[in-house]
Amino acid sequence: MTTVHMPHAPDWLAAVAGFVRQAFWVIALGVVVVYAFFLVLGALEPGDAAALTIAVVLLLGLWLLRSWAWRRRHADERDPRLIQARERRGF
Repeated sequence: MTTVHMPHAPDWLAAVAGFVRQAFWVIALGVVVVYAFFLVLGALEPGDAAALTIAVVLLLGLWLLRSWAWRRRHADERDPRLIQARERRGF
């Protein structure tokens, strides 16, 4: 039986994809902050720009969901005693 070898994407492609993903989340948070700024300033009424308000609430929800998932994924669930023992041994 023959196996199919699928090469991985080039490293630069993964780096570019990571950069684009990070840039999207930074821009999304920036849009939410600018919207909140103009809302507090009084230059924008949420009822007058309903579509924009819905889009910003959706972006904020997605950003919060991503933040929650990231914190869950990177939570340190190890026993602190094991960490201390490893550091005491030096490895």
